[in-house]
Amino acid sequence: SLFSGKSNDPKYQDFIGLDELCHGKSIDLIIGGPPCQAYSLAGRVRDPNGMRNDYRNYLFESYIKVLERFKPKAFIFENVPGILNAKPGGIKIIDIISKAFSKAGYSISGDLKSQALFNLAEFGVPQNRNRVIIFGARNDYQKKSDGYSIVDEFYARLNGKKENTKTVHAAISDLKPILPMKKALGRISHKSDEDFPNHLPRYHNLRDIKIFRDLAKDIETGTMNYISTEALKKLYTERTGKTSNVHKYYVLRKDKPSNLIPAHLYKDGLRHIHYDSKQARSITVREAARLQSFSDDFVFYGSMGDQYKMIGNAVPPKFSAKLAEAYLALRL
Repeated sequence: SLFSGKSNDPKYQDFIGLDELCHGKSIDLIIGGPPCQAYSLAGRVRDPNGMRNDYRNYLFESYIKVLERFKPKAFIFENVPGILNAKPGGIKIIDIISKAFSKAGYSISGDLKSQALFNLAEFGVPQNRNRVIIFGARNDYQKKSDGYSIVDEFYARLNGKKENTKTVHAAISDLKPILPMKKALGRISHKSDEDFPNHLPRYHNLRDIKIFRDLAKDIETGTMNYISTEALKKLYTERTGKTSNVHKYYVLRKDKPSNLIPAHLYKDGLRHIHYDSKQARSITVREAARLQSFSDDFVFYGSMGDQYKMIGNAVPPKFSAKLAEAYLALRL
């Protein structure tokens, strides 16, 4: 818990437990970020007002309060790329956030678009996942040598940790195949290895199984009839009798990093179809976890939907480790 009300300053009555946790010690680093829904492009498309009136646009203010109260040497602030151009009230939210960091006594990059935007696929995560990483140093630690700041050094060290991209095939191909059953058993449509944690696909009806098989086979054979958005939308209408403004289906390309693993995966797996046509299914929780770079000894609990949501909301552990290494190398 972060809330206890022990602070004498009314401005910080929301914080609890942190004062007791710190015991008066100085804090080196605070890592976090506000909820991303108000800044995400998907969220703005779904909302009639483009999320301009969503209160979550301003939840970063709580992050600023944490910095002001505990004054760490540095911070790492993570969010989606949409934060760079979101304009609630007609003003760029990133400009408001940058000014708030400065007022709190922290220096950040002056060119966030070129310095703070990363595709995590470049760091060994088998997934195209673009994220904004804002590193800030307390002004008294923002040492400069020949115009080279601690902030610049952090980004230079982080960029130095890039590695070759990892494909979907490299990430999940060693997992035991999960094949459709001739007849579903209740809400189970595929045979599974129950001894392997979190490696059970969601239920798929016969119609979807056939669609998944046809889409994966289209790529396997090189036919490529269902690659364009229009072809996928047409297929959706033909097979379901419904219409959609966006294409519903996407088969993971085995020789490339995955598309984004979102929290929305808990509702819908149609855009995360396994590349093997024989399996004809969407990806399992374990496969989603591997595409987020979680190791197999990290077991997820709760409902299947909650497991997908936890994975989609996470910062990939492999990238988190590289963030930590880049920070520790600064020796602040």
